[in-house]
Amino acid sequence: MSTYHAILITVFTVASFLIIYHHVGYPLLLKLIAKRTAKQEATVAGRHFQHTAQDNERPSITIVIPAYNEEEWIADKIRNTASLDYPAQKLSVKIICDGCSDQTVNVATATIQEAICADTLFEVVEHKQNRGKVAIINEAMESIQSDLTVLSDVTSLISIDALLIAESHFQNEQVGVVNGTYSLFDCGSEGEEKYWQYQSSIKSAEANLATSIGSHGAFYVFRSHLFQPLASNSINDDFILPMRIVEKGYLADYDTNVIATEMQPTQLSDDFARRLRISAGNMQQAITLIGLFHPKFKAIAFAFFSGKGLRLLMPYLMFATLVSSALLQQYAVFQVAFYLQLAVYATSLICWVCPPLLSFKPFGLIHYILLGHTANLIGGLRYLVIKNSH
Repeated sequence: MSTYHAILITVFTVASFLIIYHHVGYPLLLKLIAKRTAKQEATVAGRHFQHTAQDNERPSITIVIPAYNEEEWIADKIRNTASLDYPAQKLSVKIICDGCSDQTVNVATATIQEAICADTLFEVVEHKQNRGKVAIINEAMESIQSDLTVLSDVTSLISIDALLIAESHFQNEQVGVVNGTYSLFDCGSEGEEKYWQYQSSIKSAEANLATSIGSHGAFYVFRSHLFQPLASNSINDDFILPMRIVEKGYLADYDTNVIATEMQPTQLSDDFARRLRISAGNMQQAITLIGLFHPKFKAIAFAFFSGKGLRLLMPYLMFATLVSSALLQQYAVFQVAFYLQLAVYATSLICWVCPPLLSFKPFGLIHYILLGHTANLIGGLRYLVIKNSH
């Protein structure tokens, strides 16, 4: 065997191992570890919207809801927020309208006058010019005096006892962030549903192992004083913000009983554009938070690399596996591996051309995963090109 072939075999072996480890090995390892290190989730006595002796001791909470052209969903979001079971004197809500060109401000202003909202302190802040989510979060945080801050998307509805459960985690002084489960009310595809179920199980297991890696903009809670202003070019603010807190030495807890349900249906065309943006953010956050890969963070570094780090590298590892197996086809095992890869990629391409095939679950899952890796490649490279061109 020549040195050239030995190098190709090494490339194939390492790349394919990391691909399998990321998709199968790491989740199984987390599942095994979780059985041994599972944390008991918070339990709260039913408050049932009645004043209790503990209310005076509960932390104050401000819910910040950034909104841009959300006239379709803002009323439901306000009513849902007003229905959360938490002492009214400890809760306030800021709806930040970021240069909306539709009726979001008018609908929000009218909705907070409804009887259901009477006991909750709502504030509708209107900005005439659209400046982006990061800018309005930074500005809003300057005036927040509450113990805890919640960031939540307009299109996500929150479980009624979410605040009670989340605030109980902060009795542990080491906890800086609390995340909940993200679910979809109307899935765009079977693959999307399976993907988010997979992500939820991973986040829960990572929290048992070390700390919850990143948050979801649908709903997360953090100690207000730990907020660090976001860079104006931040893409995935719901990852950078909480992981900056973790970088300071705090933990991010995860509770499956805190549920945020996405109400807006996902269209495949919109989903790919969204994933391109998230993938660019993945590249940015790996660079911004590169310190979290340092061994001093121990289990956190391991989880960060195994999850986010390898996801970023996945398109390049898949390309390396395909090319190395193509160049080694004189060996039967690599020829089989090469054609198996082609079959998988062809399946996804056929599903893209003929969407009805997505209803077949295995095809739908393969297509959704590969579409994600495609977005990962394009989004990551686009970020690097734009970043280096400035």
